[in-house]
Amino acid sequence: QVQLVESGGGLVQAGGSLRLSCAASGRTFSTYDMGWFRQAPEKEREFVAVISWSGGTYYADSVKGRFTISRDNAKNTVYLQMNSLKPEDTAVYYCAADRGFVARPKLLEADYGYWGQGTQVTVSS
Repeated sequence: QVQLVESGGGLVQAGGSLRLSCAASGRTFSTYDMGWFRQAPEKEREFVAVISWSGGTYYADSVKGRFTISRDNAKNTVYLQMNSLKPEDTAVYYCAADRGFVARPKLLEADYGYWGQGTQVTVSS
């Protein structure tokens, strides 16, 4: 079992930056693949980025080059550094965790068994 708590959301102007954090409970954080998803109003939740237990990363095309996912296993925390933010990045951002093996990057909601409650990011134009 792992519990996830996101923080760091807020209101920012277009072109600005935010860093989201996701703190995980438990002593086996380093064995989990960690993902970020987002859901804009009246839209489906979509994949943003994933970092595997071994440190490999994968990004959605829409955020590639602007967002960076990282993890600090000593702090049981995964981060999402978001730069050059755009109004279309406005959404609730969710952290997710999973330890199962799949032979591909975990891009699907169904790939994850644990979810945080989300943090709101609003980018004004």
